[in-house]
Amino acid sequence: MFSRRTRLCAGIVGLAFALASCGPTDEAPDRGIAAPAQQPRVGDFAVPAQLDPQKPGDASANGPGTAAGAIPGLGAETSAQIPAETSQVIVVSSEKASADSGELSFYEREDGGWEKRKTFPTHNGSKGWLADRREGDKTTPIGVFTLTDAGGYRKNPGTKLGYTQDDGLPASATAAYGEDYTRVFDYIVAIDYNRRLGTPPTDRTRPEGKEKGGGIWLHLDHDSGTNGCVTLKEKDLLWIMRTLDPKAHPRIAMGPVAELKR
Repeated sequence: MFSRRTRLCAGIVGLAFALASCGPTDEAPDRGIAAPAQQPRVGDFAVPAQLDPQKPGDASANGPGTAAGAIPGLGAETSAQIPAETSQVIVVSSEKASADSGELSFYEREDGGWEKRKTFPTHNGSKGWLADRREGDKTTPIGVFTLTDAGGYRKNPGTKLGYTQDDGLPASATAAYGEDYTRVFDYIVAIDYNRRLGTPPTDRTRPEGKEKGGGIWLHLDHDSGTNGCVTLKEKDLLWIMRTLDPKAHPRIAMGPVAELKR
């Protein structure tokens, strides 16, 4: 278990704290709920540069890229980005690139194969999925990412990930989605897209530059598309948080079905 890190924010400080995707942009806070989804241009599928510099699983050693070890719905190109040491994989997918909703499936490797543990409904970016997403475009990035850090307004619910309790998150949620949505950041799992690993989810360091955005999280659902995050019902997110194990080197693969099958 990582040590607990606690940070306090309040009032105007909390409102001024801008999350690049789940919250408002640096330049212009966005208090609106998601706009209707529209068809984005899906760029080339690419692994973000901040992923662990580890070699993918060896396809000749019954790793994720082999027929015996294949994760349902993931093609060879996607599977090759999951290292052999990984034994927990979350797959989030939508039927269309323009969709703002889909489903999440949680897989664990057992006896050389992958077993589906749970499947949950989700929401994602209000303008769908995009590999080459940009700050403020309300799309969710396509790719395979690590899961290393968690946090929230409430105390650690029992996750083994590094957890940061942050009293300023209700104000950030209000700035992102409106006054009726103060609880959506009660619990968070940071998706390691354009962020510094080993830091609180609210850390604003953007290794690949601010133009790509950041602050892409798993957080509580508000029944509509998001600014870029993936959202779930509270009981579903809590199950995921309590099940994720850093020793399993968990990964999340997400995007439209056609992209994940590549």
